[in-house]
Amino acid sequence: MEIIHSPQEMTAWANRTRAAGQRIALVPTMGAFHEVHLRLMRTAAGHADRVVVSLFVNPIQFGPQEDFDRYPRDLARDAALAANVKVDILFAPSPQQMYPQGSGTTTKVVVSGLTDTLCGRSRPGHFDGVTTVVAKLFNIVKPNLAIFGRKDFQQLAVIGKMVRDLNWDIEIVGHPIVREADGLAMSSRNAYLTDTERQSGLALSKGMQQARQRVRAGVTSAGQLIEETEKILLGHPGVAIDYVNIVHRLTLLDQTEINRDSVLLVAARVGTTRLIDNTVLFDEQ
Repeated sequence: MEIIHSPQEMTAWANRTRAAGQRIALVPTMGAFHEVHLRLMRTAAGHADRVVVSLFVNPIQFGPQEDFDRYPRDLARDAALAANVKVDILFAPSPQQMYPQGSGTTTKVVVSGLTDTLCGRSRPGHFDGVTTVVAKLFNIVKPNLAIFGRKDFQQLAVIGKMVRDLNWDIEIVGHPIVREADGLAMSSRNAYLTDTERQSGLALSKGMQQARQRVRAGVTSAGQLIEETEKILLGHPGVAIDYVNIVHRLTLLDQTEINRDSVLLVAARVGTTRLIDNTVLFDEQ
């Protein structure tokens, strides 16, 4: 595996690779690799000839009170993990290389509509930062496909819309949520949780599980499911709800009745750590 820091060197590698007729898969990350990242990398290797993993903690997607400064960074550890998977390039630019004129002056890519609700409502500007950096990565790495986890369901929907709206010839692949043995959705931020907070954090997956059971039992009211999910969350100490919504999987518009396009999305703070989770409410066909 080769580590590349320069965007110019990354693009030169991508141009040579595509000229040789090889397909490139991109796995965008902010590092702090865990099993989910490694599964994304393995999946990427099954879809393309060459795999590029980007590692960049993107400053413009963090709000002023968020965890940019304490976000875990360990390039040597992450590189060792990626090297044991079928990764060809670890692209690890610095903020100065990605934003040479400063992150506050960069041109931004804005996806309207899908970014106005859910996490976009509680984290103003977050998705503008995500779409801007992903657009830059797409232009630098020139992938044929890119793989994102479904845990960040709104992010996946936003990036899919950006690609369609801008006519990029890039396939976007959503990887299923990976859970810990106790049901907690895997996330780099889980490392911030104390043992007590981790137990409270299980409220999110418990809410997902009960909602699916209730739909199988015949419940069709979105309002009823939301109320029942909120009750589970608030029954755990230290959990503060950001949102509990049931939306259409493509438009992210709120739904009143459950159907096969319905997705339950939850965001909550457990102590100082913000967790998200989601589930389709019908078994996928």
